[in-house]
Amino acid sequence: QVQLVESGGGLVQPGGSLKLSCTASGSSFSIYAMAWYRQAPGAQRELVARITSGGRTNYADSIKGRFTISRDNAKNTVYLQMNSLKPEDTADYYCNAGFRTLSYWGQGTQVTVSS
Repeated sequence: QVQLVESGGGLVQPGGSLKLSCTASGSSFSIYAMAWYRQAPGAQRELVARITSGGRTNYADSIKGRFTISRDNAKNTVYLQMNSLKPEDTADYYCNAGFRTLSYWGQGTQVTVSS
C-alpha cells in the first residue's frame, strides 16, 4: 500500500511558476512509475507528465517545454516544476504511482493561474 500526499499548489499569476511535490509513504518507491495528472472543472482527468522507475519522462503536448517532472527516490518524492503558467493550467493536480496492476492516487492539490 502506498499513500501519496501532494503539496505546493496555490494561486499564481500568468507567467509565474509553481513546484508541486508528491511524497509517498511505504516502501519500494523506486519501483513505481510516477505521474502527475490534472482535472479542470467540467473536464476529464488528463495525464500531464510521467516518469518511469528508470527516469524516462514523457509529457502532454500542452505543457512541453514549460513543465518538468523529476523524482528523488531517497526522499520518496516526485516533483512537477511548472513554469510559464497559463490560465488554462488551472486545475486540480493529482499524483499517481503505478506498478503493473497497482495504481495509487493522492488527494490532489489545486493550482489556480489568474491575475
